Amino acid sequence: MSTLVINNLTLRIFGRPLLENASLTIENGQKVGLVGRNGTGKSTLLAAIAGDIPIDGGDILIPNRIRMARVKQEAPSGQHSLIDTVLAADQERSQLLYEAEHIQDAYRLAEVHERLIAIDADSAPARAATILAGLGFNEENQQRPVADFSGGWRMRVALASTLFLNPDLLLLDEPTNHLDLEATLWLESWLESFAGSALIVSHDRNLLDRSVNAIAHLHQHKLSLTVGGYEEFIRIKNEKTLQQNREAEKIAAKRAHMQSFVDRFRAKATKARQAQARLKALEKLPPLQAVVEETSIHFEFPQPIELPPPLITLQQVKAGYGERIILSDLSLRIDPDDRIALLGANGNGKSTFIKLIAGRLKPFEGNINYNPKLSVGYFAQHQLEDLIAEHTPLMHMQTALPKATSTELRAQLARFGLDAARVDTAVQSLSGGEKARLVLALATRHNPNILLLDEPTNHLDLDAKESLVHALSSFEGAVILISHDARLIELIADRLWLVNKGSIQPFDGDINDYRQWLDDQRKEANQHAKTINGTASSQKEARKERAEKRKLLQPLRNKIRDTEKLMNKYALESKKLEEKLADTDLYISAKPEEITALQIKLADWQNKQNEAEELWLKLQEELESNQE
Repeated sequence: MSTLVINNLTLRIFGRPLLENASLTIENGQKVGLVGRNGTGKSTLLAAIAGDIPIDGGDILIPNRIRMARVKQEAPSGQHSLIDTVLAADQERSQLLYEAEHIQDAYRLAEVHERLIAIDADSAPARAATILAGLGFNEENQQRPVADFSGGWRMRVALASTLFLNPDLLLLDEPTNHLDLEATLWLESWLESFAGSALIVSHDRNLLDRSVNAIAHLHQHKLSLTVGGYEEFIRIKNEKTLQQNREAEKIAAKRAHMQSFVDRFRAKATKARQAQARLKALEKLPPLQAVVEETSIHFEFPQPIELPPPLITLQQVKAGYGERIILSDLSLRIDPDDRIALLGANGNGKSTFIKLIAGRLKPFEGNINYNPKLSVGYFAQHQLEDLIAEHTPLMHMQTALPKATSTELRAQLARFGLDAARVDTAVQSLSGGEKARLVLALATRHNPNILLLDEPTNHLDLDAKESLVHALSSFEGAVILISHDARLIELIADRLWLVNKGSIQPFDGDINDYRQWLDDQRKEANQHAKTINGTASSQKEARKERAEKRKLLQPLRNKIRDTEKLMNKYALESKKLEEKLADTDLYISAKPEEITALQIKLADWQNKQNEAEELWLKLQEELESNQE
């Protein structure tokens, strides 16, 4: 049966069409990711389904028995504790509990108790506490008033309240926006086990691959459904695009051939009938259109000058704010080829460490030594708020680089997809993603040797995130990354540092190991809360055993990482030679023996690439075998 049916829906905002005769069906238990370019109307569609805004035509059909839940746009507030706020979201339970205490009618009282049992009201506090813990609130915080927390944390409470309802149809709009990596990983797992239907707007590629089983694409005012995760959607979309392009080429060739015939023989009496017939056939051909798709944003980080290691060393550093110590005993080293992701829940000191490295925060104790020629590029979310609303991107860049020419300023902005139209647009008229790209352009204006990125993807859509991944992969400097995007970490980082309990330590393992570590931590906390004798120690031993296993496998992971670097190097060299050999001018200007030498060199690079790929597969199989 269907949970939601959208039939020939038309939806307009200020007269601008967002959807026109669009249709979509979500079956019971189906979890659908809703994707599309920014501004196409994804959030507006959720609002229309929730009944918050009127529709201009068509139908949105939801059976009466279906319970729907959507995260409220305003953050909760007040003096009620977090746990009570979440429990109060279930209005039926709250009403029944009130009646159970105050009602006098014995028959009604029996009905109330029967219904309380049916909705499993007794387990509600434990369920609410589990959800809050998954979203980053420990037992102590759950008892504090909502008013004690900032807006971002309160939005987590709003999300917890919605998940607690366990509805038949769940509507989520960018649910990971206010979450850290740890809470994002928990939400992915929660959604995987969620039994109801869901429609989720998200720019989180991992969530769209792990937690949904279909993708709805809002494009050109229509909705199309593809079964599978986002990776499968992209594969099918690319295949369709290639097929449409091939068909367009065939139509173009056929049209050109027909037009040629018509032009040649239109005036000849003996061929007039054929010419007219072809002219009519020509008119019946489908319109010649390329696949209408906006070009993807292209990012490019300027390459740094090469510096000897280390770039930065920390010796017994202690740091914090005011009199509060956040991090202590930091003795670390950062080299030019380091790609480090910082793990750890919000509030543990990840951003503090980034500010420390960027020179925005002075240490209480210890020494931080920088390479004298080091240039640092620092990106943080608060920098978006520091932009001057009335100034254009070009004006911001002129202020940052007063000696640069207009061409140089525009070239730096163009590295991050800010074209001629956008560079002269006031910041207040830019989207969140465009502002983020401006801050990236400003942060990298001095060709940094190290990029410090604190949640760089918060305002970027899926395509922009892919561009960022490619740009970071090509960047030849060091990277230190904080992100709630697990996929970005997997693709960019080759070292993980855990920020926990005031210290920073290397984490032996990958993101999947970190998922398991988080799960172990939660289980241990639950066991501790339940005070089950003997279990805590066994959990600790199991965790220790897994940690030892990760440590043993680390040399193998290092070999895989080194092999990946070689594969990328060989592929790049092969590509350069292929492009050179594809240039027709080469065969005019070069001698035959020079061309032969290039072909031999290409074959050599390709052989090396094949050998590296075979080694990578062998090492990967060995790693998977050991993990099993």
